[in-house]
Amino acid sequence: MGKAIQVQGLRKSFKNTEVLKGVDFEVERGEIFALLGSNGAGKTTIVRILSTLLRQDGGTASVNGFDVMSNPRKVRQAISLTGQFAAVDEMLTGRENLIMIARLRHLEQPRQAAEDLLRRFGLTDAADRKPSAYSGGMRRRLDIALSLVGRPQIIFLDEPTTGLDPEARMEVWKIVRELAAGGTTVFLTTQYLEEAEQLADKISILHEGRIIAGGTLAELKKRFPAAKVEYVEKQPTLEEIFLAITGNKEAI
Repeated sequence: MGKAIQVQGLRKSFKNTEVLKGVDFEVERGEIFALLGSNGAGKTTIVRILSTLLRQDGGTASVNGFDVMSNPRKVRQAISLTGQFAAVDEMLTGRENLIMIARLRHLEQPRQAAEDLLRRFGLTDAADRKPSAYSGGMRRRLDIALSLVGRPQIIFLDEPTTGLDPEARMEVWKIVRELAAGGTTVFLTTQYLEEAEQLADKISILHEGRIIAGGTLAELKKRFPAAKVEYVEKQPTLEEIFLAITGNKEAI
């Protein structure tokens, strides 16, 4: 089946600013892959390229075995995208939002698909209310549910917990784990280091337009100086690893 995502030498500039300077990484099928980086590092630019919303200036990128530039239609059939802010229609109820997307995806039973997702995401009781009456966590659950209409093989979650309170964030984490357990490949961008530490099978750190480190959490910990031994061994957190690798040691 090959890799879910393969990126080699990816480059992108906006006017005179080079945002991506030759990015390389791979994502295995069925895993949760976290792309870490500060604001402006280029995370969303990568997501937009991989989801065929933006053309790269150089390098190659393939999703589900299809090149994003030469075969964008095939890529779009395999993916779904949830951005930083919930993209729901405020004039429709939760149920109507789901039915609309199911019809746009030409599902044979759009109402049944909507009911299944409402049940799965714990939104049945709120199905006939408009999103303006939802809490932040409920809106995000609806947004992710909309992304799963048609059962995409790969889902991009671009900073999905931005602006959510801790309880709502935990709700999203649970959904992400369930997606991966069901075989969906999850590509997650985040600036919350704890989020990547809790969820990701693999992590890549994007800094100044390049991937400067990647691997499992255990592999990244090996790059950190030996643990300090006081009364017990103190293992580095992902935040300490991130700051050390990006050169911001004074912040540790």
